[in-house]
Amino acid sequence: MKFKLLSLLIAMSLYNCTNPNTTLYVGTYTKGDSEGVYKFLFNTETGELSNKQLAVSTDNPSFITFSPDKNYIYAAGEGSTSAASAFEVLEDGSLKLINTVSSNGSGPCHISVNETGNKAVVSNYGGGTVSVYSINNDGALNKASQVFNHNTDSIASHAHSAQFYKDQLYVSDLGKNGIYNYKLENENYTLMDSSIVNMTKNAGPRHFSLTKDGQFIYIINEYANTITSGKKTTNGFELLENISTLADDFKGKSYCADIHLSENEYFLYGSNRGENSIVVFKRNVTSGTLEKIQNISVHGDWPRNFTIGPNGKFLLVANQNSHNISVFKIDKNTGKLNFLHAVELPSPVCLLF
Repeated sequence: MKFKLLSLLIAMSLYNCTNPNTTLYVGTYTKGDSEGVYKFLFNTETGELSNKQLAVSTDNPSFITFSPDKNYIYAAGEGSTSAASAFEVLEDGSLKLINTVSSNGSGPCHISVNETGNKAVVSNYGGGTVSVYSINNDGALNKASQVFNHNTDSIASHAHSAQFYKDQLYVSDLGKNGIYNYKLENENYTLMDSSIVNMTKNAGPRHFSLTKDGQFIYIINEYANTITSGKKTTNGFELLENISTLADDFKGKSYCADIHLSENEYFLYGSNRGENSIVVFKRNVTSGTLEKIQNISVHGDWPRNFTIGPNGKFLLVANQNSHNISVFKIDKNTGKLNFLHAVELPSPVCLLF
């Protein structure tokens, strides 16, 4: 009996070490054929997506994110109720609703969690507000402890994304054309700056990536189709450069969406909706400057969010209007992409490993 049990434990250990499959969760718009958050098995060695299943039925989960321990998933519900929801990740990978709270503004389009997992922040694009929540030990969201209203009498705010970095909270506001900086002081966040780096007129900052040491920021601009790069100073960030995300010969209309650094921070990727491409930059890790090296078709229409696989070998793109997810192989030496295949899914807009 002991021998059989030992053999079983060894077999399970070997399986866990050799099993290349992991779960990919996909947030969608549910105004068409989609029903909520879906899940796939993703092979981290071959890039194959398989076993599509509905993880949970919910209204317009347009952005989703994990808790640090991956026991919970949080969703910005961009539906009629404008909500933020917490879900428990069950053993089979399906999701169970824990609770739902108001996002305190219309069009919640982004949600993120801090590194300790005890706070979340939601950006409300339509309402121009940013809501900060505390998170209970059971994963539940409390009602917002702070709500920041960026609107003025003359300018409509469009808060598009926010990220925690240590005791800082950075918020990208497309309507106000700036990156806001809040600092945690006595359990509450206080506004430090409404524009941490000089932006070009009507650039439309949408999403951004910070380097792990917090010394560089890369902002993707929806209207200008550029990346704004900044280097940390004692007061905000110093502007390094603005660089186009589009191919030199592209002449049509396009609108940037998402941005991500590679794990080693040698490369930077961005998505172009209109050109329908992923742009690849080689990054100087010392100076922070960028060199554009590739624009590649996403083999779909309107690439919203994209993500890099757990081992850095693949990049996956959610093509909202063509209802498919495209998989690319990443050349680890050059950072360039090579298209592999695509799978169908209604209105995918957010990918999460």
